[in-house]
Amino acid sequence: MDQQGPISPPPGTSLRTRLTVPVLAMCGTLMAVMQTVVVPLLPDLPRLTHSSPGAVSWMVTATLLAGAVLTPVLGRAGDMYGKRRVLTGALGLMTLGSVMCALSSDITVLITARALQGAAASVVPLSISILRDELPPERRGSAVAMMSSTVGIGAALGLPLAAMVVQYADWHTMFWMTSALGALGVTAVSWAVRESPVRQPGRFDVQGALGLAVGLVSLLLGVSQGGQWGWGSPRVLSLFLVSVAVLALWWWRQLRTGQPLVDLRLVTRPRVGLSHVAALLTGFAFYANSLVTAQLVQAPKATGYGLGLSIVATGLCLLPGGVTMLLFSPLSARISATRGPRITLALGAAIIAFGYAVRIADSRDLWMIILGATVVATGTTLAYSALPTLILRAVPAEQTASANGVNVLMRTVGQAASSAAVAAVLVHHTSPVGGVLVSTLHGYLLAFAMAGAVALAACAAALTIPGDSAPERTRRAKGRTRGARDEAMEGA
Repeated sequence: MDQQGPISPPPGTSLRTRLTVPVLAMCGTLMAVMQTVVVPLLPDLPRLTHSSPGAVSWMVTATLLAGAVLTPVLGRAGDMYGKRRVLTGALGLMTLGSVMCALSSDITVLITARALQGAAASVVPLSISILRDELPPERRGSAVAMMSSTVGIGAALGLPLAAMVVQYADWHTMFWMTSALGALGVTAVSWAVRESPVRQPGRFDVQGALGLAVGLVSLLLGVSQGGQWGWGSPRVLSLFLVSVAVLALWWWRQLRTGQPLVDLRLVTRPRVGLSHVAALLTGFAFYANSLVTAQLVQAPKATGYGLGLSIVATGLCLLPGGVTMLLFSPLSARISATRGPRITLALGAAIIAFGYAVRIADSRDLWMIILGATVVATGTTLAYSALPTLILRAVPAEQTASANGVNVLMRTVGQAASSAAVAAVLVHHTSPVGGVLVSTLHGYLLAFAMAGAVALAACAAALTIPGDSAPERTRRAKGRTRGARDEAMEGA
């Protein structure tokens, strides 16, 4: 489907070419670290910023909303104006947000800064698009798998790192660190990554971007705040009604626009659409692992199942999962090359479901908790690495960034839904411990069962994705054989 082959590096840039993949992987990891580092701060931020817990929660919500809106928008902009240019801009906004957080303790400034950091959610789809344009096919699969895995790797590294900084230093130090890393990322991308000439010129759909923003913000705001505001409250119901109305109107207009923000005719093709459905379900199943594990191991020992671990120890429990994602990303690329990404995605979802079965079997012993969480992380590596490969094989080269942006958006929606669903389950299964209501072990097990069932649904969706699932090597060999046969016929 590629309309332009890999670009040969000009003389004198071999070192830069070799550093393209490591630099982009570093940026993806940094993006995930940035999203995670605020979590250990949340319990103390009301005191540090002289604000309410509800206001502080917007430091997470603002990043989620901005990332969901900007990911498809910046993906489309990258296809039109240059992927490296837009990637550098997204990293610049993330760095600016870190500097603002480092300089201020005002909650309004902090929320605004975290919204700016949401632009970094587009780093992974933009980077994957650059890898498609720049790398030869034999290197592309492993590089894309590594890029996809950076989301989990960064999250696993960010939590213990931030916890240690918060425990032993001023909390602003953490944001000075991410500011320095962000500046390094911008500099490295500007130096090591060349701008791709693969473009889809046209006029940017401003009205489509605004309509998508209103629809997504209404949807995700209702999902993320439903537990706090009440699922049947007028505010939440109004948000859902606005979301349905605006997104329906947006869909109708996108089908009638000559240069739409999102090519819905492409999205609704089974190969692309089912990949997006699988991304949503996988995002749901994956996110419950981090949410539930962190709460479970920090629960007081008086509950009978909790381990009473600190936030630093909690982060270290999740660290093996991040290391596993790093180690298993090459395996994911190898399976996709030999069996096809559809099989890799289905296998990953099945392993996620098995990991939750391990969690249900034993969630009292620390080593079993770590084992179950690591198995889920392994399945996530396979699934997340296969999703962009499916998209790359199904869309034209000049629409890679926007298509991958939509796929990442679906993962984000799945994660938001997972957060809301897990919170609803845990809130409805509590018992008093020392005069405080805490979640019961039964509630945690129900959350595991729910996530496992969604993982099985993702597996089923993956197996229904149509299209040529022949191994990539076989298809390239057939192409070479066909070319040689054509040349022989011309010679005859």
